[in-house]
Amino acid sequence: MSRVTVRLGGEQRAGRGVSSGRVHAWARPALSAAALRSELSPGCILLSAMSDNDLPDVVCPEMAADSSNKPRLRRCYTGRVTVEPVLFLAMFSMALQGPLTTQYLWERLSADIGYNGSRSEGCTNSTSPLEKDVESLTSHWSLYLNLSGLLVGLFSVTLLGPWSDQVGRRTILIVPFIGLSLQVVVYLVVMYQELHVGYLILGRVIGGITGDFNLILAGCFAYIADVTDRPSRTFRVAILEACLGIAGMIASIIGGHWRKVQGYINPFWLAFAVYVFTAFYVYFCVKESVKDRKPSRLFTLGHYQSVFHVFSLPGENGRRSKLFLYSLAFLLVVTVHMGAKDLIVIYELSFPLCWESDLIGYGSAAEHLTYLSSLAGLRVFQLCLADSWVAEMGFLSNISGLVVFSLASTTEIMFTGNG
Repeated sequence: MSRVTVRLGGEQRAGRGVSSGRVHAWARPALSAAALRSELSPGCILLSAMSDNDLPDVVCPEMAADSSNKPRLRRCYTGRVTVEPVLFLAMFSMALQGPLTTQYLWERLSADIGYNGSRSEGCTNSTSPLEKDVESLTSHWSLYLNLSGLLVGLFSVTLLGPWSDQVGRRTILIVPFIGLSLQVVVYLVVMYQELHVGYLILGRVIGGITGDFNLILAGCFAYIADVTDRPSRTFRVAILEACLGIAGMIASIIGGHWRKVQGYINPFWLAFAVYVFTAFYVYFCVKESVKDRKPSRLFTLGHYQSVFHVFSLPGENGRRSKLFLYSLAFLLVVTVHMGAKDLIVIYELSFPLCWESDLIGYGSAAEHLTYLSSLAGLRVFQLCLADSWVAEMGFLSNISGLVVFSLASTTEIMFTGNG
């Protein structure tokens, strides 16, 4: 055994090492690299001087007599862990639940009114009044669920979003996962106890209060804006978009087959586990991106005023009117896009398609494929077209797909609309 002394910042500390090359490193964080070198014991070498919050690496030759073994260096790695896994897992759970929730409503409401389903009749009866009733009830309850989450979420997202500018992004990334976990718990209780489907609204309200998936989206994109510069930001945003598409495809295929084999319970348990895991992942692994954090009240009108302030600022070339119109256009596009999802599943369940859950999963996966294809098309068209024309092409593509859906009577045509 050899004994090594390293003198740092006026303090003398002793360490025990063996001749196999073991290394000790001590430092006071506030000590600069120059001061540290001047205070090292003779023969000790400063390998690296890191930030003020980390410890540097110090090697003393008395401890490396045996060169056959490499020294073990004590390093502090922060790692480049960001929010791409967060958005991937959130989208996975959302895409897993979405089509299954609509199918669950269809089956429960069919049982309530005594409808056995068109499949028992070979999917040939297009005039069944009971099927029309099931379609109507399922669409109504899907609307109630979506509105309950949306209306509550309008207040919570506009409250929590600006609040994160002061307190940090990690908080608004954890809170919605807690709410979504509780939402899944409510859904599972309804399924286990076979309660009325109206109780599902309670789960959606809980999810909406905590921001729902919209707050996760806002938090992830704000996080990327915080940690990237302008040249790399576009690429990182594209990665987030790719996460949405890939996660949605995988979850849709898994959910469709799993539902066909084991029913609804187990897929929702998986969604719950993913939400809980992601909340812990954010807490332990995601580094805070807001550098100048400061305490801020959550329940104050100032957060809503800051949102209004964005739209009230005067600017050149009609900035305010353009911002308002762009926001309105985005609202309409998202409303149609999200609202059509449940309607498409209802149409796939009913005559003339009468799809099983696995085929519904493939249809949903094909829909999420557009996240990836649109990214590729965006890069190509931006080389020769202005952004406004690229957006117009996106509108035309979406309109064409919806028209195909409205006229589709076969499986092949439905998948053509998704493409």
